[in-house]
Amino acid sequence: MEISIDSRFRGPNNSGNGGYVCGRIARLIDGPASVRLRMPPPLDTPLQLETDELTRGARLSHGSAVVGEAVPGGPELQAPPPIDLDAAEAAAEQFLGFDVHAFPHCFVCGPRRGQGDGLRLFTGPVAGAPEGTVAAPWRVDASLAEGGAVDEAFIWAALDCPSAFALLPVESGYSIVLGELSVRIERPVAVGQTYVAQAWPIQRDGRKHIAGSAIHTPDGDLIGVARATWIAVGEGRF
Repeated sequence: MEISIDSRFRGPNNSGNGGYVCGRIARLIDGPASVRLRMPPPLDTPLQLETDELTRGARLSHGSAVVGEAVPGGPELQAPPPIDLDAAEAAAEQFLGFDVHAFPHCFVCGPRRGQGDGLRLFTGPVAGAPEGTVAAPWRVDASLAEGGAVDEAFIWAALDCPSAFALLPVESGYSIVLGELSVRIERPVAVGQTYVAQAWPIQRDGRKHIAGSAIHTPDGDLIGVARATWIAVGEGRF
């Protein structure tokens, strides 16, 4: 099938938000999935999304170039205890991206996106939590609903950027971009409701960085959990 990534859903100015694009590819897989991005996803461009019979997965292509590939199977990790909403509200006030942001128009975490336009997930450090733990509230805007339901691609997106801020800052002169995202979704989200997104660092290995993320209801019920692999690249690339 042919799809296009609307410019509203950008991460860097000229390419799609990694989590959202991964979620679009994972639509063809029933259950938890892992998606590896092979190139920056182009915006407002016809792309081919098709199943891969060999891997039982899916592939998104731009001509002969592979944008991303998905396979069945989610993250093998458990979310830590949920951050409560009050702590998440306080953490969001300390969001690093308010001062310095490589991609300020990012659909998920860009501070230059208005209410109802971007997700405005501003994850900041959580007082009293393990080092690197970040959290923020996520208020689900009505613009995310199609036919009354919120597409799971938006949950993938909300699980994406928080994990980057659990790993920042990185080496001067570099930004990190999503390489792979593995997601397990337990239940849907509802328009008009507020959830808590949190993330934590797992491993750093040279310019490869790994973090976990989760979304809970304010009562602590798990919405979804993810394991993200981020790659440090020169800021000039974007």
